[in-house]
Amino acid sequence: MLAALGEHLTNAEIAARLFISVRTVESHVSSLLRKLQVNDRRALAAAAATLRPAASASPAASASAAAALPLPSPLTSFVGRAAERAALAEALETQRLVTAVGPGGVGKTRLALSLVTEMAGRCADGAWYVDLVPVTDPAMIAPAIAAALGLGERQGRSSEDTVLGWLAPRQTLLVLDNCEHLLDGLPVLLERLLAGSPRLSVLVTSRARLLVPFEWVFPVPGLSIAAGDGGPGDAVELFGVRAAAAGSALTAADAGRIAAVCRSLDGMALVIELTAARVPSLGLDGIEAGLADRMNLLTGGRRADDRHRSLQSALDWSYALLDEPDRAVLRRISVFASPFTAAAAQTLCAGWPPADGDAVPAALARLAEQSLLVATADAAGTRYRALETIRQYGAGQLARDEEPDQASARHLAWCLDAAAALARPGRDDLAWRSAFDQLADELRAALRWAAGRAQSSQPERGPDAYRLAILLAGLAFTRGFPGESQRRYEQAAGLAPDAGHAATALRYAAGAAKSRHFGDDALRLLQEAADAAVRAGEAASAAADLAEAAELIGRAVGLMATAPPDGLARELIARGRALAGGNVTAESRLLIAEAYTGDDIDPVTAELAERAIAMARRAGDPLAETVALDQLTAVQLARGELRAGLASALRRTEILGPLPVTALSGLEHSDSLQMATECATATGDLRTARKLAERVRDLPFHREEGHLATARLIVVATLAGDWDEAVALAGQFREGWERAGRPRAGNLTRSAYAAATVHGLRGDDDARAAWLEIVDALATPGRPLSTMAFNEFFDALLLLHRGQGEGAMRLLLAPPEQFRTWASGMWRPWYAALWAEAAVVTGHQDAAGRIRRARLATWDNPVAAAIVARAGALIGERAGALAGDRDRLAPAAAALAAAGCRYQWARTLVAIGGAERAQGEAELAAMGATVMAWPPG
Repeated sequence: MLAALGEHLTNAEIAARLFISVRTVESHVSSLLRKLQVNDRRALAAAAATLRPAASASPAASASAAAALPLPSPLTSFVGRAAERAALAEALETQRLVTAVGPGGVGKTRLALSLVTEMAGRCADGAWYVDLVPVTDPAMIAPAIAAALGLGERQGRSSEDTVLGWLAPRQTLLVLDNCEHLLDGLPVLLERLLAGSPRLSVLVTSRARLLVPFEWVFPVPGLSIAAGDGGPGDAVELFGVRAAAAGSALTAADAGRIAAVCRSLDGMALVIELTAARVPSLGLDGIEAGLADRMNLLTGGRRADDRHRSLQSALDWSYALLDEPDRAVLRRISVFASPFTAAAAQTLCAGWPPADGDAVPAALARLAEQSLLVATADAAGTRYRALETIRQYGAGQLARDEEPDQASARHLAWCLDAAAALARPGRDDLAWRSAFDQLADELRAALRWAAGRAQSSQPERGPDAYRLAILLAGLAFTRGFPGESQRRYEQAAGLAPDAGHAATALRYAAGAAKSRHFGDDALRLLQEAADAAVRAGEAASAAADLAEAAELIGRAVGLMATAPPDGLARELIARGRALAGGNVTAESRLLIAEAYTGDDIDPVTAELAERAIAMARRAGDPLAETVALDQLTAVQLARGELRAGLASALRRTEILGPLPVTALSGLEHSDSLQMATECATATGDLRTARKLAERVRDLPFHREEGHLATARLIVVATLAGDWDEAVALAGQFREGWERAGRPRAGNLTRSAYAAATVHGLRGDDDARAAWLEIVDALATPGRPLSTMAFNEFFDALLLLHRGQGEGAMRLLLAPPEQFRTWASGMWRPWYAALWAEAAVVTGHQDAAGRIRRARLATWDNPVAAAIVARAGALIGERAGALAGDRDRLAPAAAALAAAGCRYQWARTLVAIGGAERAQGEAELAAMGATVMAWPPG
């Protein structure tokens, strides 16, 4: 578990790897947080790097762990605050939103961190810490919380919805640290989370209150100078502990002087720590004199902001004691949003006196010695971070010295180079993921600065801002964050140097939206891309965009939350025709859109699809070719040309294989594998179907989507007779679907129906009923399951197993020749096989005729054909019982065994009788099936 956290896997990815539920992973993560006394997943990732035996670490694992972010947990012991901890814990027991308010440096973060482990034991689902310092955009608050909870992005849901879906059923404490810069966006999010999660409590730390009516404000005081019994207070104890840690142990005789120093510092924890770190070099005398001089510079009487004044004066004093190169480094590194390396700081300061070149690493080390930076080490080396109060102080000094724009511009240049250096990873490259996670906050902060300057006072920043937005969008998509990718591409469109570049960014944004299953967004963005292309004078590109929007309406209306207006597809095609100008790419896209407006069994639809394929190939547009092949596949399935449909579907996967998975191609990659799996299942090629279904499961988009990852594999495992696997996969399906908010998804109903059938075959009718309720919840309104026929097939399979042939006959009323859509065409051979078998076992007068017709419907599905052959061998009646022909049944059994269909093979052995019957019954028992009724009653 810890090793997987070190690889920066999400909870869903860990669950899939270890074959356990996501809830079990969450329990283990919560336990590790308590046992290792750390506060979040980043800390666990760093712990994994230090605890893993070096000899056993694989190169990939070592690389990913080496890139783990540093611990956000304190590196020094927590001193005092017993009364405040008790009071804050009591407030959290009775109030749902508590804001710990106080000036920077008073100790809000340390106080909150000290409560995380303690409160985790009181909450059934643990306590979770989120550091919001690196978050500069209110839109990224929910993604930051999701990351801390181990949640990735989910198709069809925003990060806010994902977080709410996770929190809603749980009893947990959420600690949001350093929120003062996000007061515009945080209250609205918290109100929604608290309203939708009745057992959620939230602890916020901030320099200012949230100003919402449901907030309980907890003022964080300075550390006590004297204890209630007259002895030394927490401030004195802290000063002594930190001075001793720095190498100067103080004595009881010094307590009075220390108390005086702490009193002058208003008990500010950070100031006390910084001051105590100076004892070895200055002694108490030097500290007393230095602080006195600094305080005397401040005029006026005592004010309400005395604690802030004491912090400022102490920081000014500490800053003044530094050499000029060290001061320069401290203020310039304030532009980093997250922990940074010495090499990054060197790049930032290169050629910028007085801190330059090789002097920077030594300056960082000296700053760490003076407690102005925190150094952490892992397998990759040392990283530095400034506490937020000190970072903000450094930013203030940067502004005072008129260096902020120069520092931010250098940071932007470093980010551009670092982002460009993150080459596209290989398949599931964990080290790359960790590298992105390490860099992402820097890219976001730099983009926010550059975009703000480009749209206000420095338009010359526009090209760099656009470039960074494009880079971040592409990296986010590769990392599995299509929601952020879409936002960044849309942001890039607003920063683009011209309308042509804006159109390109909008196309990629539309692709990311499709990958997220946000069809409404995709439709809007494609039309915006077309408008931008028209402004750029790129009429053919605009025509292709309009055609793709029309194709989306005909092909993937299920991705849309609201149905498009009637006639919109035709209108978009007409507009595209007026702009195409004979361009081959545009014309191929328009042909595809036309094909998707037609009926699957209309010959014109097939002709349009075939023409589009040829034209797309001529235009060198592989994505358009695969879209056209998808429509041709649907036509072939509707016609009953299953082998041809499989060939077309596999051709799609071959075309897409060499293409990188980008926002433009993401949906095609997933859809092509899903359709190929369905076609392989339709042809009875269960081994190929399994391989394809496993590729669907392993898609990066499905890392967090247990229901999408397992759906096709459940059906294959059910048909093959691998029922233990099917039940395990069904558990992952249900958990993923419920975590996703129980969305309607009609294309997943057959997976839930397969799971229901396995439970029925095993005699668990309660579980079957529960799964049929899930089927109803998944079903698309207005589209009966009977239009796809799989429900009749699975129900008949169960009835025949139980010997209820008459019930199967009443169910299988429609002749298979009536199946004339691609969705029902996939199930035609499976349905036809049981349609014939039911007639035989009930002695139907047209049993022989049904067998002849079923042979035509199953000729390219060897499993279904073998079931029909078995039914033909059973025809005959002797004393009211079926008379099986052993010589004719044996080949059917052999064919089913060769096809990898364990259940139907075992069923055939039972029908043969004798020793084979005993073998078949043993196989069924091993699968967990109830006793098969044979001969049927």
